[in-house]
Amino acid sequence: MHPRVYQEFENIFAPRQVRGPVLEIGAMPSDLSLLCMKSLSQATEKIGLDLCEASEYKDFKIVQGNSNSMTCFQDNYFEVVLCASVLEHDKYFWKTLAEIRRVTKPGGTIVIGVPGYGKTRLEKINRVWSHIPLLKRLRGHQYFNALFHSTLTFEVHNWPGDYYRFSPQAVREVFLEGLAQVEVRTIMLPPRHIGIGVKPAG
Repeated sequence: MHPRVYQEFENIFAPRQVRGPVLEIGAMPSDLSLLCMKSLSQATEKIGLDLCEASEYKDFKIVQGNSNSMTCFQDNYFEVVLCASVLEHDKYFWKTLAEIRRVTKPGGTIVIGVPGYGKTRLEKINRVWSHIPLLKRLRGHQYFNALFHSTLTFEVHNWPGDYYRFSPQAVREVFLEGLAQVEVRTIMLPPRHIGIGVKPAG
């Protein structure tokens, strides 16, 4: 995980008082785990879930399992569920989203980070350039088309596969659909989107 992404997760939780159990999907037994964040130091329990073997690290344990079906966790249990740089590798990410909602308690916080795409400053300039006659012709040329009609996104990184990139709209309207206090932050280039939402009570 990039240090800037880690820091943004830390920034999100710094003003919050996390006292209950926390789950990180895709956790690893290292200081790069979000479970090592200072802002989670008061959590009553920290658990990671990963496809690899079970392990323990510092003050948390990692359970082996698939996030598409987290049968090892009961409904409405976790105060916080974290998921960073995982869903692009998850062939059936919508199943994971359903499980995240199931295991998060009402009033609990869900934070999901993914590599994505979105309009960059250069892409906005392209719209202005499109009115210049020479550039207008180049926009239609097969070799220059990509310069005018593409967007910046994170490189392919198979682990074990790499299937998706997401827009801020997908994070807001798909990942966090039905949640309260929804916020989507976009950081870095290529863009990383981090969505925050609270599971409503009832």
